[in-house]
Amino acid sequence: MNRRLFLKSMAAAPAAALVSPPRARAALPQAKITRVRIYQPPNLNRLFNQSNMLCTVETDAGLTGIGEGGSKDTLEQCAGSLIGRNPFQIETLWQRMYMEWFYPPGREKIHALGALDMALWDIKGKAFNAPVHQLLNGVERDYLECYPTGGSGGLGGAGTSLKERAAATMAAGYRVFRIDGGIGLSGNVFDAHQRVREVAKACQEIREGVGDKGDWSIDFHQKFDFPDALRLCRLIEEYEPYLVEDPTRDEQFLEDIPKLRKMTTCPLAAGEEWGQRWNFNPLVENHDIDYIRATLPNVGGITEMMKVAALCETHAIGIVPHFTGPVSTAALANCLATYPGPVLLEYNYGERPIDYLPECLDFKHGKLYTNQRSGLGVTLNLKLVQQIGEVTAPINRQVYQRPDGSLTHW
Repeated sequence: MNRRLFLKSMAAAPAAALVSPPRARAALPQAKITRVRIYQPPNLNRLFNQSNMLCTVETDAGLTGIGEGGSKDTLEQCAGSLIGRNPFQIETLWQRMYMEWFYPPGREKIHALGALDMALWDIKGKAFNAPVHQLLNGVERDYLECYPTGGSGGLGGAGTSLKERAAATMAAGYRVFRIDGGIGLSGNVFDAHQRVREVAKACQEIREGVGDKGDWSIDFHQKFDFPDALRLCRLIEEYEPYLVEDPTRDEQFLEDIPKLRKMTTCPLAAGEEWGQRWNFNPLVENHDIDYIRATLPNVGGITEMMKVAALCETHAIGIVPHFTGPVSTAALANCLATYPGPVLLEYNYGERPIDYLPECLDFKHGKLYTNQRSGLGVTLNLKLVQQIGEVTAPINRQVYQRPDGSLTHW
């Protein structure tokens, strides 16, 4: 190119820049949310904080998103905030669902809000024909390391010892073998003082099973009061647990865990039953825990999960989310694959298929992988689920705006 043509092309560049913004805006179609449907899967988990209730958010642009969590009544209440609105304004919709009722939402309603937020991200990914992890700036890791919820996840066979089950879990490719504080307990009588010695003995056997290069963790599951939790932590320190989860009662975390942190070398994790980032913030900011158990949709969906992740990254805290339904697990894979800090997933499905989700999880040899399918990468077979609710009417609650148009609580 000669000098005159080069200068002419440079002069034309600003004009071209003025033309490109409208084309960029046109990348997303004009769309409104028209309907939210609620479906019950064949294996509905009625333990609410692990709800695998399904929902779809439909638009007049032909895009439908899939979410998971909540219950029929809480989903219906939150869904009214979405009808007639732009599905791509996800932060605004999150704030509107949060604000449009008199009381701030509690854990149960946040669970439903998170399910619908998940579906909105699925819509956005489909609109761009890209996986959600790409919308979140791309993956940071090759795969997500996992551990099975139920100890060995059925590995090792019936009648095998803890040592053999722990070894089988490592051989299957998992990062961690997990046990519960009720390991080996028969009946429903829990003598915490006596259990401390029994559990410590089991932990010694597990350490032998995973070997020097393996890892194991224990969930106290809020079964112990502070004195017994401290005794048990000290007894198992020499076996080097990957983490001790929920060492005392949820209601006592903010008082007990900071004290426990100063009195044991065991890494601590907490929060599988918690909701929003305001719950986690004091323990994370003060480095009283080493891992948070925040999960989807408990925290309020992908929108909120990424804020929790930013909080953790700021304070160098790892994320070990509690297990939830399969769609939410797929959403977690999209979110946490982008997190630069330590991540470990509690995984509850092994390599078995889920009949009503022909496309969902990409799991192999103890590891969960992301994929390049659009949105959450999930396909729902509607013939195998039961529709139990539908919302098509918007709610009209007063929500105040600041002068710039952003929402503020009334």
